[in-house]
Amino acid sequence: MTGKDILLKALRREPAPRTAWLPFVGVHGAQLIGASAADYLQSSVLIVQGLKKAYELYKPDGLPVMFDLQMEAEIFGCELMWSDESPPSVATHPLSQCALNDLPVFDPAKGRFPIAMEALRLLKKEIGEEIAFYGLITGPFTLALHLMGNDLFIKMFDQGEEVKKVLAFCAEAGKKAAEAYIGNGADVIAVVDPMTSQISPAHFEEYVADPINAVFDHVRGCGAYSAIFVCGDASRNLEVMGGARCDNISIDENISLEKLKEIGERYGKSIGGNLKLTVALLLGQENDVRLDAIRCLDACGGPGFILAPGCDIPWGVPPENLQAAAEMIHDEYKRETARLTLRAGSQDLYDDVVPPDYAREKGVRVEIITLDSTSCAPCQYMLEAAHQAAEIIGQGVTVQEYKIKTREGLGMMVKLGVRNIPTICIDGEPRFVSLLPDRNALVAAIRERLEQKEKDLR
Repeated sequence: MTGKDILLKALRREPAPRTAWLPFVGVHGAQLIGASAADYLQSSVLIVQGLKKAYELYKPDGLPVMFDLQMEAEIFGCELMWSDESPPSVATHPLSQCALNDLPVFDPAKGRFPIAMEALRLLKKEIGEEIAFYGLITGPFTLALHLMGNDLFIKMFDQGEEVKKVLAFCAEAGKKAAEAYIGNGADVIAVVDPMTSQISPAHFEEYVADPINAVFDHVRGCGAYSAIFVCGDASRNLEVMGGARCDNISIDENISLEKLKEIGERYGKSIGGNLKLTVALLLGQENDVRLDAIRCLDACGGPGFILAPGCDIPWGVPPENLQAAAEMIHDEYKRETARLTLRAGSQDLYDDVVPPDYAREKGVRVEIITLDSTSCAPCQYMLEAAHQAAEIIGQGVTVQEYKIKTREGLGMMVKLGVRNIPTICIDGEPRFVSLLPDRNALVAAIRERLEQKEKDLR
């Protein structure tokens, strides 16, 4: 039985010889061939080279063609900021300057979609019988945020019908993007919508359910499988995600696998996740990864489960760490030996990270604990909200991002007691946890702390 057979059985919740393995190799493929993320994501030749190397090293059952949630936005006129080690981020929001009717019609023959399609066609010819290929498309809510900016959240409360029109527009783009991937050989379409982690179940039902289900229905009508993939703490929305008309729900390390398994069983959904991107894969050692893979397999291993990282694998993840995860999938003897003998080796990784003495400082520090604002959409928009609040207040506010892809960032996360990302801390206190705050609420919280400190320092 091929890896592709095993993964497709998992999507159908059918028994298979072992658990399916899906490393989300995006810009990490660039590292494998010594390229920058910016060069990699603009070259079908480099993408093919990177994914073939990942296939050789990691023995996957499936791979994404690209992991870049800015591709659709780029076609609609969003300007991008490029990075050597991350996917690009959106720098401008067209609907802040023009009307919806003024946007171009989505055309997968434009932008970087032809690059992705060419890479997919070449990969299908060479290894398409052995592994399944995923086409990753930007979910309607995240794409709407790229087009509208943070004004989307404000307009959800007083211009709801306008927001729904934008989401329907984004869903139509999603259908066309899915058609392009399926037409060129993709087996599975993953609708990646991380910004839905920032809204309530009621808002998910009101704004997201219809457009995202329209995409899933279209994918099924085209003869492919579908998944909803949400990075960030989407715990509050697991129930409504379970009701979505897709085949699979995939989540990141913020969410309990045990809870996900219960949702999957109740709604008849395949599930995927949730190897830790930073503590294990990026900053850990091979044994840390082995133990984390065992954690996932013990929680959910069996029919319908796909072992996968919680999001796009960072550029700098050591290849041997991903090979260690693959080993736990493919070698039962080594897995059982690891279960009995290993201990994680990175417990003291951040003991020397010391937070500032907030009480003695005159101003207020607003610290955003993120995965990386250049590659994580919720992180990007939370950081933007903090900067906007600081500009409104004027003086006395320092904004700093701590990326948990770094040892210092991970240390600050632990020392400040942050459990989910992204989180805004005000003078060391977690205040807005995995939830993009209303601008007025954030400004009020910072001003309240400034006033309190002024009283304390008199």
